[in-house]
Amino acid sequence: MNEKINGEEPLNREPEISQLTSTFITEDGYERNHCVQPAASQLNDRTHRVLVDGCVRNPLSLSITNLRSDFPQHEVVCALQCAGNRRHNMRTVVKEVQGIDWSDGAVMNCRWRGPLLRDVLEKAAIVGIDTHEEAHVAFASFQVECQEASWYGASIPLSRATDPDKEVILALVRNGKPLSVRHGYPVRVITPGLAGARAVKWLDRITVQKEESPNYYMQRDYKALPPQAVDAETAEKYWGVTPAVQEMPVNSVIARPRTGDVVKRDSDGRVTCQGYALPSGDGGPVVRVEVSTDGGRTWIEAAFEHHEEEGKWTWKFWKAKVSMTPGKSGVIFSKATDASGQTQPALPPWNLRGVCYNGYGEARDLTVL
Repeated sequence: MNEKINGEEPLNREPEISQLTSTFITEDGYERNHCVQPAASQLNDRTHRVLVDGCVRNPLSLSITNLRSDFPQHEVVCALQCAGNRRHNMRTVVKEVQGIDWSDGAVMNCRWRGPLLRDVLEKAAIVGIDTHEEAHVAFASFQVECQEASWYGASIPLSRATDPDKEVILALVRNGKPLSVRHGYPVRVITPGLAGARAVKWLDRITVQKEESPNYYMQRDYKALPPQAVDAETAEKYWGVTPAVQEMPVNSVIARPRTGDVVKRDSDGRVTCQGYALPSGDGGPVVRVEVSTDGGRTWIEAAFEHHEEEGKWTWKFWKAKVSMTPGKSGVIFSKATDASGQTQPALPPWNLRGVCYNGYGEARDLTVL
């Protein structure tokens, strides 16, 4: 398989974009890890337990069999996206950032199945907390020590966790098959519309609490720091006051042609371009993609390649034919709009960690024949 390896230990990789966009349902998706993957021998779906505790009347210790048999199973098709997807663009189009040099393949669109988190929390019976307060549901994996912490954790607002329309699940199955270790076996959280950093793999514990997870990766990473934070020293005063990334922004990517390609016009003087588009957090589905060849002064609407499983949380594939003048330095931009009215900007604000980049999709330096 063609892929880009962004790190071996821990493994961080993304598929080559043409491979990624060859199917609506992603089989071999990106991998983002802050630790080495647990050995298969230390994970066992017959003995693994998920503890549910915190502000609950009935603390639970759930086996995989419990999760599979004691709750209705819910299936959701959604895109799962690293918060650093397209970081390379922020680094090269705006200015240097910190973090892994993700291109635009750190996303996958999959079919996930498992019990709704809401149903599990209902059985645990939340007490002593108001879902409208700043309460969170925290997730933890203690399987392997991470680079910056002894464990990996994240959290989402309790109001989201208990809303059935948000479709947060404890996934046991991906694309009709039990999870693989690299995708979180035996159970992982799936949080449609949110950054992949909140979709904790190898889940050990769920805690209902009055504040965010204290974990390093919730408090000291995955935050869109203000532009005044230009290095580690100046960032210090902003970590504690900058919100953690939750919802991802609307986005689009040009999968073909790619920057630097040689493209040939058809008999009408047009070039075919295509790519994917993603909705903002709760704003889906994507309702429009537009394409420009004159720097964004004028736009034409692309056509969607519809799929029977597309929905609020999924990506959409699009295609357009655009008129281009022969020569070098051709540029194509794309921008997506979702059902909530959110539209890609030309450039989002720069941030030190290079997260949530959603400037126009682009293919630059094209040689047009």
